[in-house]
Amino acid sequence: MAKLWDLLPMYFELDMNLSLDHELIRIIESDKWMIEILRLVRDLHLNDCWIGAGFVRNKVWDEKHEKDRSALNDIDVIYYDKSNRTKEDDLQIENQLRTLRPKLNWSVKNQSRMHIRNGHEPYTSCYEAISFWPETATSIAVRLNLKNQIEYIAPYGLEDLFNLVVAPTPKFDLTTYKKRIQKKNWKEKWHKLEIKTTYSTTYPTITPL
Repeated sequence: MAKLWDLLPMYFELDMNLSLDHELIRIIESDKWMIEILRLVRDLHLNDCWIGAGFVRNKVWDEKHEKDRSALNDIDVIYYDKSNRTKEDDLQIENQLRTLRPKLNWSVKNQSRMHIRNGHEPYTSCYEAISFWPETATSIAVRLNLKNQIEYIAPYGLEDLFNLVVAPTPKFDLTTYKKRIQKKNWKEKWHKLEIKTTYSTTYPTITPL
């Protein structure tokens, strides 16, 4: 039988994950602009649809650095639909969003076809697809459900994001990752970031949703 002190690390980990879960939701819920964007995307009624990458990552980094909102290169909308697998379908959705908010740079990608560009086996969901994104802190996406509640997916958890750690995901090419980090030069904007250039020795097990 396990002793209480043997179980404490597990309880601590669960509490920490729950705390970060609540913190992420609090940060997004308190941002009226993000909620408006999430509502616009939700109302398109796309299957398995989320907004990820810098939309979430930059917001948390700004919050941790006590900065105003940093400009986004684009807003990454992802969804999963095997029935619409052409680039033209994605462009049509982008045009819908651009009509609603023309000043924003929308990027819409159906993850059911992105494996072709990346040279992978077909993805089964957006959750699996973002596990192939470059950084653990980037591989996070959020959405607003029909009850106006924030939901998120994060194959590698939220720890790196909130600890300001920039680390490669195990499925992303390390040479490409390093070039990307150099180009992004994130530390110039968010000086507290810890940039890692090697894979971690441990990653969470990616369990299909």
